[in-house]
Amino acid sequence: MEVINKPDWFYNPNLSGLENIIKHNIMNKEWIIKPEADEQIINDLSESLSVSKIISNLLVQRGIKNFDDAKQFFRPELSQLHDPFLIKDMGMAVGRLEIAIKNNEKILVYGDYDVDGTTAVATVYSFFKKIHPNIDYYIPDRYNEGYGISTKGIDYAVENNFSLIIALDCGIKAVEKIDYANDKNIDFIICDHHTPGDMLPEAVAVLDPKRNDCEYPFKELSGCGVGFKLIQAFAKNNRISDKEVFSYLDLVAVSIASDIVPIIGENRVLAFYGLKKLNHEPQIGLKSLIKISGLEKKEISITDVVFKIGPRINAAGRIDTGAKAVELLIADDIKKANNISNDINDDNNTRKDLDKTITQNALKMIEENEELKNKKTTVLYNSKWHKGVIGIVASRLIETYYRPTIVLTLSNGLITGSARSVQGFNLYNAIEACKDLLENFGGHKFAAGLSLKPENLKAFQNKFEQVVSKQIEPNQLIPKINIDAKIKFEDINNKLYRILKQFQPLGPGNMSPVFSTENVYDNGNGKKVGKNNEHLKLSLFEKGNRNKLIQGIAFRQANCINLIQKKQLFNVCYTIEENNYNGNTSLQIKVKDIKKNC
Repeated sequence: MEVINKPDWFYNPNLSGLENIIKHNIMNKEWIIKPEADEQIINDLSESLSVSKIISNLLVQRGIKNFDDAKQFFRPELSQLHDPFLIKDMGMAVGRLEIAIKNNEKILVYGDYDVDGTTAVATVYSFFKKIHPNIDYYIPDRYNEGYGISTKGIDYAVENNFSLIIALDCGIKAVEKIDYANDKNIDFIICDHHTPGDMLPEAVAVLDPKRNDCEYPFKELSGCGVGFKLIQAFAKNNRISDKEVFSYLDLVAVSIASDIVPIIGENRVLAFYGLKKLNHEPQIGLKSLIKISGLEKKEISITDVVFKIGPRINAAGRIDTGAKAVELLIADDIKKANNISNDINDDNNTRKDLDKTITQNALKMIEENEELKNKKTTVLYNSKWHKGVIGIVASRLIETYYRPTIVLTLSNGLITGSARSVQGFNLYNAIEACKDLLENFGGHKFAAGLSLKPENLKAFQNKFEQVVSKQIEPNQLIPKINIDAKIKFEDINNKLYRILKQFQPLGPGNMSPVFSTENVYDNGNGKKVGKNNEHLKLSLFEKGNRNKLIQGIAFRQANCINLIQKKQLFNVCYTIEENNYNGNTSLQIKVKDIKKNC
């Protein structure tokens, strides 16, 4: 792979490091240009599909090498979904549910307070509520109970005579909690998608494609996706129509987008049809969220879910309670749904204010401490930080200091926190290596949660730094932009874009294609735009070809204005998008990075 580094001409020595990074977005980036696929395969695919070699190359990079592969990719079918009974323990889970319904047992649907957990609870609860009224749901409180199955939740089930709990998006490592439930004669069906520990809980059934002994063909379902497979299996065993099961695909699509699982294989099928339902016949609660998010009059994409719908659902659990999100998602009255949506929107505004304030505070802590600035990790603690937003803050810090990051606060006598990783580094393994200092931890290689006693904080900070320093490669501390192909501006046309649109739904495993073009310059009309003049509006020509003018937008790259105004040559990497302005639609490029042509 060709690797291109950003030169140091971006740095302004008259500004502090923090100002350089925040105001000028000067973080060094690597451009990793993927090698072109086999020429013969590209040619054969181009001929069979009647598409350009640019498109064929993109497809081959995604593992699509023949007509049948392409048909499945561009025209996914619900028939491609796997048999849910291929998931280990599915037969036992369905059997236990059938007994509970036959005996009119009280069933409690239990789930995490984030988007994946609340959509999972809404899906499973709504499905079974239609055939078994003796059912309720429970979302643990982020602040009093924390992530996962809690003793308080089990006690609630005992006090209210529930005999079966369906745990969604959590439970795979709750060995002691399930033992506690068994002692109380509470049965559990666990539906999780996180990495199991050394031991599995002694539940009636443990549904998790990541179990070592589970031969399910697709390992990357969301938590809601596993819950969906449960209702699909139950429906199959009880002659309930596919139409009823598929009516919840909008909720599944929201979970897939928001939990950042790979949108490949079965997830691509679920997301494709889930987005169709989200756009044309959404659940009442989602319809209300669509309206308040300003998405009523557009075709909703995965990106819209990630940045508009998901954060609002998440805000309920961050600021108030995740149960409010479930109440919205299962609502059957639009007036009630609108009231809850307004409330959740207020929560989201509060969340944004907290996020901004804490991020600024955290960045200042690093900037004012030379030792912190020079570490290979960021581990920050403030007892007064809001627990509901520290995961977001961890992600924000990585945008500035690109390294494994943990943000911690105090909750119920324990220091608790959220961790985020950088590309290619297994965060979960690094945290696991420090487990002797932790009370609890869980997650996956890119994101995790943990808790520890206050007296272990310093030791944990030191050990985590030592572990990461030994394990991380130097190039993993440099953010990367993966570029699919080098192209010419003359290659950009409406036909290319029409086919690129059919690559949707886009997401991990099938990201929006990124292109690069070398030796370009601005025609002199380039200028700063935005509220604080932090962005660039560009009008670009490629060297030697003034017949093709390309308009572009470069967010947070106003530091390049001198380069633009002096008509110097530079290279750009970008995605292609439509620009709709005053009723006119045209193609433009969304510039991800600019490199001076030295």
